[in-house]
Amino acid sequence: MQTSLRPLVFWPTFLILLVAVIASYVDLDAFLATASALNDAVLTNFSWLFSLGSLYLLIMAVIVYFSPLGRIRIGGREATPLLSRLRWFSITLCTTLAVGVLFWTTAEPLYHYMGPPASSGLEAGSSDAMLFAMSTMFLHWSFTPYAIYAVPALIFALAFYNLRLRFSISSMLEPIFGPAIKRFGGLIDAISLYALVAGMASSLGTGALTLAGGAGQYLGGETSPLRLGVIIALIVVTFVLSAASGLQKGIARLSSLNAVLLAILGVFMFIVGPTVFCLALGVESFGVYLDGFFTKSLFTGAAADDQWPQWWSIFYWAVWFAWAPVAALFLGKISRGYTVREFLRVNLLYPALFASVWILIFSGTALYFQSHLDTGGADLYAVLNDRGVENVLYELFRQLPFSQVWIPLLLFIAYISYVTAADSQTDAIGNLCTRGLTADSDLNAGVPMKVIWGVIVGVVSWVMVSFVGIDGIKMLSNLGGLPAMLIVLLASGSLWVWLKHPGRLDTVPTRKTPSPTAKDEA
Repeated sequence: MQTSLRPLVFWPTFLILLVAVIASYVDLDAFLATASALNDAVLTNFSWLFSLGSLYLLIMAVIVYFSPLGRIRIGGREATPLLSRLRWFSITLCTTLAVGVLFWTTAEPLYHYMGPPASSGLEAGSSDAMLFAMSTMFLHWSFTPYAIYAVPALIFALAFYNLRLRFSISSMLEPIFGPAIKRFGGLIDAISLYALVAGMASSLGTGALTLAGGAGQYLGGETSPLRLGVIIALIVVTFVLSAASGLQKGIARLSSLNAVLLAILGVFMFIVGPTVFCLALGVESFGVYLDGFFTKSLFTGAAADDQWPQWWSIFYWAVWFAWAPVAALFLGKISRGYTVREFLRVNLLYPALFASVWILIFSGTALYFQSHLDTGGADLYAVLNDRGVENVLYELFRQLPFSQVWIPLLLFIAYISYVTAADSQTDAIGNLCTRGLTADSDLNAGVPMKVIWGVIVGVVSWVMVSFVGIDGIKMLSNLGGLPAMLIVLLASGSLWVWLKHPGRLDTVPTRKTPSPTAKDEA
């Protein structure tokens, strides 16, 4: 099949990122002030919608799971699976939140434990603050974020495979707005692509700092632009080669390796760490999470003028929404041959349960050492403030047996985690920028497109993290959260249509081959 570049998707994103990098380099203070003002405006004015939208998607997923729509097979009744269940789950687990879960589940609870919301009336370092910290981790890293990814991914999978619509984010909207939405397909895809690429650059920059911090323990010296450049180049080359080798080879194999290593790391920490404390605190905190689920999910801080939700929960919802549309393309693409219920189990339930167990082990251990300073604990909060998020996990492992073995392995796991998250997104970006992909094709955009985007993301992240600072690119990514959220929430209307008429998805239509000059493929 002949495929070609979609210029109205590729060039706007590329030029916006180029202008942002140049502007930040020319006048950093003005760039950060502008980006910060826009970011604050989005989070302040739309905090209610981010909170409500994230909760709505989780409720929507539950409704779909137990509805007759849950029996529909993605791709039609005769569709065969693209991947085995185990491989499918390992890819889903490692290409969404695994990178953040790895590092933030030890650092973030320390922030909440030592600095709870002002409006909560909790005393920093108290037992109530500890329960708040753990229950907040379940909110931020389990069922809600996976619902933000899973619902749009399911909509795309059904639109692409069952209705044979285009490989485009606008296809998720077509069941509601009809074929007329194709006229805006390029714009919708470009907005979503910008949010994801900026997010990838931010994640890669943060990952490079994390790995540089770990490597510095063995190499010595400061984290220089040269060291960051070498690390970023190594990550980019690896994830581009992985994405270019295709789904069944590079992406699937790296994800399987990553899942196994994460499981080994978790088991080790559970065995040698404060096991009983983690189990008791985890169970109690999960109860607090369930008891206050709706209250915490919809907490905006407006009544008490508390900025905590904008710093944390709403900030996270903006990040997840920014990534969701393009991530939906990849997660939807690999789901062919399974029912809607199987899809929701593998993309929402199982990863959320895995993350919950991980939180129980790692967040519980971090809180144990911080709260037992008088009896052999470690002041991880001081490490967090003095040396940064990336050093908390390494310091935690220094408190455990065989740290000299586990810390190098932890560096390798961090490296693999960043690569597996990036290669799937690079694959989706390449497909999104390519015209002519259909459900009957091999869904491969080709190596050049993946190399181009890998290099773009690598260069942007290196310039930002080495000479500008990571905050600017993070804010640029978050700005994409608002339009991306609106796209996802509008697309959810397709599920309501299908809930009323699930039979429409059972008969897979024959797709007509579009003209290579069709305007709607711009």
